[in-house]
This record gives sequence, structure tokens and C-alpha cells, in this order.
Amino acid sequence: MDSTNNIEAITDSIIPAEKKSLSEIKIKPINHASFILEYEDIVIYVDPVGGPEVYKDEKPPSAILVTDIHGDHFDLETFLAVMTDSVQPIVTVDVAIKIPDSVKYNLFAPKNSHSINYRKAGLDLVVYVVPMYNLREEAKHFHPKGRGNGYVLELGGKRIYISGDTEDIPEMRSLKDIDIAFVCMNLPYTMSVESAASAVLDFKPKQVYPYHYKGTDGFSDVEKFKSLVNEGNKNIEVIQLDWYKNQ
Repeated sequence: MDSTNNIEAITDSIIPAEKKSLSEIKIKPINHASFILEYEDIVIYVDPVGGPEVYKDEKPPSAILVTDIHGDHFDLETFLAVMTDSVQPIVTVDVAIKIPDSVKYNLFAPKNSHSINYRKAGLDLVVYVVPMYNLREEAKHFHPKGRGNGYVLELGGKRIYISGDTEDIPEMRSLKDIDIAFVCMNLPYTMSVESAASAVLDFKPKQVYPYHYKGTDGFSDVEKFKSLVNEGNKNIEVIQLDWYKNQ
């Protein structure tokens, strides 16, 4: 699980590379928490689930990020189907335990506050592992602190935040220089649209994509989220994509 295999595992902070001009990063929603990021020849799968057929026509991944152990973030069949000999996934410790030994040598299972530098493998990508967890007492069992991973990516001259399943934790509110943010909002598992908007107004990303917004009572009010954000800061662009097109 700790094999570097030409990629540098770093436990302290990385000095960011000089930013390039902002280039277009393609974003393809798959469903709920699952999506694909693409920049030039780099393809990143985030929480690939849904079965092998979902990804059969997609470009193979350069990297795979898994945020948590729950079925809407990790499915072993899908994970093994999208794995290649060259991709080196980042997963949580609890997810790593469920992965067969035959591919375990090729993945990272870092704890919060660690970083993985893919630049030594020729990819313009650094991944910082950040906390994700619940704050409300009645919800702490869903996502206890230290189990899951959020991620901050340095990709193509941009800093991209992927919240995973979390509430509006201090570590989110204190993020700096985020260009693109993917922020969850679904009760009772993560947080309300009000809490999500409040956090976004604190860390001020240039763009924010509401995602992971289906809860036990249906879909969260992402239009309300957009209104709250734009009432507080007109400079934050809220972008709504169709994360549930087949539902």
C-alpha cells in the first residue's frame, strides 16, 4: 500500500509549482459522488461506482481517487474493472483493506494531511489529502473523523477541492486559493444547503459545483444553494450539472 513506484509520497506540505495560465478542465458527472476530471492527457476518476459498463466507453484513468468505504463511493467490481497496470489509485485505509493483494502493491492509502506527488511520474498532478467528517452528534457515525478523505488537487494550474462526504468543517472553511470546488449537500448524511453555502462563502472558490445532493428525502434544493452563495458573494460562480440524469 505504500509503494512509491516512481510517484513520491510526501507527508509534509508541497510548495506549489508556478501556476500556468488557467486551462479548461473537462468535468463529466457520472452519478451522485462519481465523476471524471480531464485535463490534456490526464484523466481522473473520482469514486468510480455503478458497474464496469458505466465506464466502458471512457478514456482509461491516469489516477483514481476514492473518498470513503460506502457503496456510493467504492464498489470493488467497478474499481477492479477500471484499474490498469499503470494507474496508482489513492484510497482510504478502510477501502484498501477490501482490495485484493494482487493490486494492493500499486495503490496509496494515505491518512489526512498527507500528499501524493504524481509529477515524478510525468503527470501534472499533486493530490493533497484533507479531512472529511460529520460535526452533528447524531450524524458522527455516518462519517467519523479520520476515516474518509477529501482531496485538493493541483491540476493544470488550478486547485480543485473534492469534499467527499462531510459537513462544513473548519478544515473546509479555511481552504485557500481554490479555483474549483465540488461540495456535497444531502441530509442526514452530510450537510444542509445552508451549511454548504456558508462554508463556500468562507473559503471563496472561483467556481463551485454542488454534487452529492440526493438524501433520504429526495434532492437537496441546489437552486437555494446558488441563491445563498450569490447573495453573499456575486464573484463565486455556481455551476449546476446533471448528476442524476438517469433518475
